[in-house]
Amino acid sequence: MNLELFLATKTGTPIIGQIASVMGWIMDGIYKMLDGLFGIQNIGLCIIIFSILIFAFMTPLQIKQQKFSKLSAIMQPEIQKIQKKYQGKKDQDSMMKMNEETQAVYQKYGVSPTGSCVQLAIQMPILFALYQVIYRIPAYVGSVKSIFTGVVDKLVAVNGYTDILQQFITDNSMTRVRLVMDSAGNATSNSIVDFLYALSPEQWKELAKMDQFSGFSDMITSTSHEISKMQGFCGLNIADQPLYYIMEFLKNHGSLLLAIIALLIPVLAWATQMLNLKLMPQAATQPTDGNDQASAMASSMKTMNMVMPLMSAFFCFTFPVGLGIYWIASAVVRSAQQFAINRHLDKMNIDDLVNENMKKIEAKRAKEGLPPQKITNQAHQSAKNINKPVIDKGNSGNNGASDRARKVDEAYAKSRNAKAGSITAKANLVRDFDERNKKK
Repeated sequence: MNLELFLATKTGTPIIGQIASVMGWIMDGIYKMLDGLFGIQNIGLCIIIFSILIFAFMTPLQIKQQKFSKLSAIMQPEIQKIQKKYQGKKDQDSMMKMNEETQAVYQKYGVSPTGSCVQLAIQMPILFALYQVIYRIPAYVGSVKSIFTGVVDKLVAVNGYTDILQQFITDNSMTRVRLVMDSAGNATSNSIVDFLYALSPEQWKELAKMDQFSGFSDMITSTSHEISKMQGFCGLNIADQPLYYIMEFLKNHGSLLLAIIALLIPVLAWATQMLNLKLMPQAATQPTDGNDQASAMASSMKTMNMVMPLMSAFFCFTFPVGLGIYWIASAVVRSAQQFAINRHLDKMNIDDLVNENMKKIEAKRAKEGLPPQKITNQAHQSAKNINKPVIDKGNSGNNGASDRARKVDEAYAKSRNAKAGSITAKANLVRDFDERNKKK
C-alpha cells in the first residue's frame, strides 16, 4: 500500500479512475447539500454519509455473495469428503472423477464454482475507488479543492517555492506528502493542494510565519481557519494522525479528552471489523484427519481473521483521522448489512434457496434457447438435512433432491406443450434434431 499523498488529479487506473470520478461527484454533492440545506461544512460527516450511501447501493451484490457463502458453507463438508476420497490419487482418471463429483455438488445446489468470484470482481473496483476518493479528498471534491486556489496561486509566484516547500516538508517530517514536479522541475499546483490539505493547524501557523510568504500571511491564516472548520470532527482534525494527539498528551500535557477520542479511532476500527468478521457466514468445521491442506487453509483463515483487524488498528494510529473515520463507518454499515442479510437468509429454507437458483438457471437457459438442464445422477444424491441432526440413514434426507429432480422432469414435460413460435418451442426443435442425430 502506497502511503504517499499523490498529486491531486484523478487516478489513471482503468475502471477505478472512472468509478472514483463518479464517487467524487457524489461526495461533492453531499458536501454541497449539507452546506446549502443546513449550513454544515464538515468533511468528516460527508465521509460517514458517503460510506453509508455507497455501501447501501452495494447491498444487492452483498446479498448475492452471502447467498453463495451460505450454500458454500453447506457444500464445504461434502467437497472435503470428495477431496479426502481422492487424496493422494494423482492419475488422470481419479482427477477427472473428483472434478465430476465436485461439479455435481455445485450442480445439486444450483450454484457456479465462480459465483463468489463474479460478485467480488464487481465489488473490488468499487471499493478501491471508494478508498481512492476518501484518501485524496481534494482530487475529487471540487468544493474542497477550490478553498486552496488563492493560496496556491500566491505560493507558485514566490521565487524558489519548490525548494522552500520541500524543506518545510522535511523539517516537519511529513513523510506522507510528496511534491510532484513538472517538466521544468517545479512542484505542480495539484501536489501543492495535497500538501496544504495534509497540514495540521500548527503547521498552518508555521507556514504563515515564514518570511518568504509574509506578503500573503493573512490569506494563509484565513484559509487555515476555513479548512480547519471543514476538517474538524469531535474535536480532532481529520488531517492529523491519532498518534499526534496521544503524543501531545504524553509529552506536552495536551488534552486528555482529545487523546482518548484519538485512541478510540484505532480501537473502534479494530472492534467494528472484528464484528463484521463474526457476522460473516463461516464454513462448517469438519475433522481434517489426514487432510493437511484443509487443516492448513483453516488455520490460515483463522490467523487472517485475527491479524487483519489488528493491522487496521495499527495503521489507524499513523493514518489521518479521516481515513479511520471511513474504516469505522464502512465496517459499521457492512455489519448492519450483514446482520440484516443473515436474518433474511436464516428464514430461507435451503431447498427454497436451491430451487430459486435452479429457476434462475432455467430462465437463463430458456432465454438462450436451450432446453431445461438435466441433473446428473451424482447431483440427485441429496445432502444431509442441514437444519436438523441426522437421526437415521433412511431416505428422509433425499426429499429435497428428489423434489428438484421431479420438478426438472416436469419442466421437460411442460416444454413439449410450449406455444408455437416461443423460445421454448424453438428449443424443443433443436433438442429433437439433436436426438434424431444421436439415433442415427
